[in-house]
Amino acid sequence: MFKKFSKEDIHSRSKVKSSIQRTLKSKLVAQYPALEPVIDELIPKKSHIELIKCEDKIQLYTVDGEVLFFQKFDELIPSLRLVHKFPQAYPTVQVDRGAIKFVISGANIMCPGLTSAGAKLPDAPGYEKDSIVIINAENKDHALAIGKLLMSTENIKSINKGHGVELIHHLGDPLWSFNLD
Repeated sequence: MFKKFSKEDIHSRSKVKSSIQRTLKSKLVAQYPALEPVIDELIPKKSHIELIKCEDKIQLYTVDGEVLFFQKFDELIPSLRLVHKFPQAYPTVQVDRGAIKFVISGANIMCPGLTSAGAKLPDAPGYEKDSIVIINAENKDHALAIGKLLMSTENIKSINKGHGVELIHHLGDPLWSFNLD
């Protein structure tokens, strides 16, 4: 999603009203219930929140100049910077060490990279198709990427062929290094 993202893709920037800030907070907590205890730390009452509208109906939300989450259609998706601050708040999968270089280069994740030794998928019932997941790597402390499941985790385990996760945002992509200045 952010492979060729740049400042030229920005259409408009506007300050978010406090009523919309409250709506954003409740929407984030509804999507990621584990964020509830830290939501006021994440989006403080007096913070400067800006909405940046971009190409392809992508909207970035910055809190005090840092992109913390973005939206494509209705779903709010955390940025990796936010994931690194509160890693336990999101559904996660883990790839084996062999997949790291491919994930960092922006490739979608194949099912064998999620089912081999060193990789981890959640136990049953797992995650449904189209769920947003955080991608961790074997023996690494921080998340590598954020993606969308192309099939349920149960199907990834049973089928074990083809693409399992479509990458949305990864370390080193233009959103990771995005700066408004």
